[in-house]
Amino acid sequence: MPRAIVLLSGGLDSATVLAIARSRGFECHALSVHYGQRHGAELEAAARVAATLGASEHRLMGVDLAGIGGSALTDASIPVPTEPSSGIPVTYVPARNTLLLSLALAFAEVRGAERIFVGVNAVDYSGYPDCRPEFIAAFERLAKVATKAGVEGAHIAIDAPLIRMTKAEIISTGLSLGVDFALTVSCYQADPLGRACGECDACRIRAQGFAAAGAADPTRYRSRA
Repeated sequence: MPRAIVLLSGGLDSATVLAIARSRGFECHALSVHYGQRHGAELEAAARVAATLGASEHRLMGVDLAGIGGSALTDASIPVPTEPSSGIPVTYVPARNTLLLSLALAFAEVRGAERIFVGVNAVDYSGYPDCRPEFIAAFERLAKVATKAGVEGAHIAIDAPLIRMTKAEIISTGLSLGVDFALTVSCYQADPLGRACGECDACRIRAQGFAAAGAADPTRYRSRA
């Protein structure tokens, strides 16, 4: 069985990606990263998702992006916006996906994995530059020249199966593969119980996706029954 590393945040997208990787016959080694985000609810969700969807392993690693700051997700002094904005929002975390993929790349070399799955999306998303196809293609080129595996001809592919899908399509795909979205947490400022604020960009995109997919939204909200 071929091996893959799956970056697993605990959100809706990465849960669907894990289900896709498993459906393609990969032995999946899930990797979650504590990078200094506002809450740990999504990492607890990642552990639930990894166990439910049959990951062979779930590894948690840490990177101190809170020590750098510059994002509403890592600096408590910067409020999470509750209204849509133009341009790249303050919830963008500088170099986050570059660092996460670098950790996944190292993990792939050690585990002998031939593929890294990541749940970036360039359709229904917040406009982050490291969620675009150009970024994924550039990182795959880097992987070929920056690793022992790449130099010796063992190519490690970067697979972003959701990158051109709408949120509704992602939800429909996940449901068809048995993903229990009630286990996931997408909110930028979820409370310790994993309940969503219902106001941030991530909550809006998630709610709109369930509505467009014609699927029941299992999200638990702080302000809703």
